[in-house]
Amino acid sequence: MKTLFKKTILFALVAALGVAALSFVSVSAAGEYDPLAPERQLSHERLERVWARQLRIYERLGNHFDRSDEFVERIQNLIDRAEANGKDASAVQAALDAFEAAIQDAHPIYESASGIINSHQGFDDDGQVTDPEQARETVQALRGKFQEIQTAMNGTGRALREAIKAFRAANPRPQPTSAP
Repeated sequence: MKTLFKKTILFALVAALGVAALSFVSVSAAGEYDPLAPERQLSHERLERVWARQLRIYERLGNHFDRSDEFVERIQNLIDRAEANGKDASAVQAALDAFEAAIQDAHPIYESASGIINSHQGFDDDGQVTDPEQARETVQALRGKFQEIQTAMNGTGRALREAIKAFRAANPRPQPTSAP
């Protein structure tokens, strides 16, 4: 009786594994995914969304470039005050100098992107696609400019932020003492 029960259980397990191994859904392989492949056509709506997003990024970058002199001056004043108080702010100064140099390198690239924005080939004044191929080329050209700006900045903004953070951790503000 035990052997019959063991064989039945064994048969049921083998049958369950066999059924589990069967494929109930057909699968076919897709070609290699290349988002910039010329044969891949972006829909008009997608191109319009990408263009609108790129315009917002361009505007935000412009605001950052416009305020960069004020920002650098403010950080330099903080460094000067810290050094006047006898604190070592050389790491922050080095990070600020690298940031300033990167801004000087990236700003002309930003200015050259304005030609792409102003001509907006493939798009009308409202951001609607008029010629999909030209619109695609415009979006790709602007994307290239953004990548150049990112390369020129080379993470100096993040390095400056980290240097300030490390300086503040090493030199915390004195806590006010309360008189009893």
